[in-house]
Formats: sequence, C-alpha cells, structure tokens
Amino acid sequence: MSRVFRLFALCILLTFGSNCLAITQGRIIGVLDGDTVDLLTDSKELIRIRLAGIDAPEKAQSFGNFAKKVLSDLAYNRAVVVEGAKHDRYGRLVGKVLLNGGDVNIEMVRRGLAWHYTKYKREQSPDDRVQYEKAEEAARLQRLGLWRDAHPIAPWDFRKRSRGSAVAAQRQSALN
Repeated sequence: MSRVFRLFALCILLTFGSNCLAITQGRIIGVLDGDTVDLLTDSKELIRIRLAGIDAPEKAQSFGNFAKKVLSDLAYNRAVVVEGAKHDRYGRLVGKVLLNGGDVNIEMVRRGLAWHYTKYKREQSPDDRVQYEKAEEAARLQRLGLWRDAHPIAPWDFRKRSRGSAVAAQRQSALN
C-alpha cells in the first residue's frame, strides 16, 4: 500500500471529514510568547507553531512575559510531537504540542497562564474541548496565574483595544 494512500486512509479514520491530523516531530528552538513556539523538525525545517485551543496573554499584558517563561521552561530545547494540519492567517501551523505524551497546551491553561480559546473550540476533539474547559475552570477557582488578577483581560479583547487605540492615535496624528 502506498504511503499516500495510508495517510489518506488514516485521515479518514481519524477525522471523518474534518481537517486531516498531521504529525510533526522536532525540537522547540524558540519561544516567542505564551502560545507560539518555533520548531526545528528532524529534517531541519523551521516551523512556527501556534498552540491550538489556547490564547495566552500578550507580552504587554499582565502575566504575558511570565506565560512566555513558563512555556519556555516546559518546552524549550525539548523534543516534541505536534498534532495539527491547519495554518492560521500568519502562516503558523496550529497544533497541539505533546511532550512525552503530555499536552503542553492544556498545561498552560492548568497553570492559569492561558485561556481556553473557545472561539476555535469546534476545531478541537470533543474530549479536548471538555478537558480544556475543565482546566480553565479549575485554574479560575484556584486563582492560579492570571486568575489572581481581579479583572483579567482576555488577549483577544486586549488586541482589539490595542488596535482601537492605534487607530485613534493615527486619526489624531492626521488631524494635527
């Protein structure tokens, strides 16, 4: 049986019509923030990975730099497996990072350093969706990480506000 046919059959069996599950292996050689890493594959290809199912604080936010440090402590210079086939609008591979079989993405949520990114929850398996929701709920209840803040701002809201501020500054500059 050809390799292509086996891959196609595996996709059909695993996903029943959704995005094909792809496996990429390599070593994390860079951590850009709390939900983005650079992977050097075994074949020496550099791939930027956006951790699926989560959204960590931006570096300019409270806990943003801490989230980056924790992700670095968890994954930097470690051999990992990445499950995912989708690419985001920036060309990053969106995937679940597995270290020794453990899910690094959910670990960031468990430690209170990322939100479960519910905007994309339909792209997760039903089991992952439930586990990520429970992990966020537990981190909130235990007031871990960013949940210590009385009013944490979700990264998607922070980005929206930042874009709004930048547009207002451009308008003001044009008026002057």
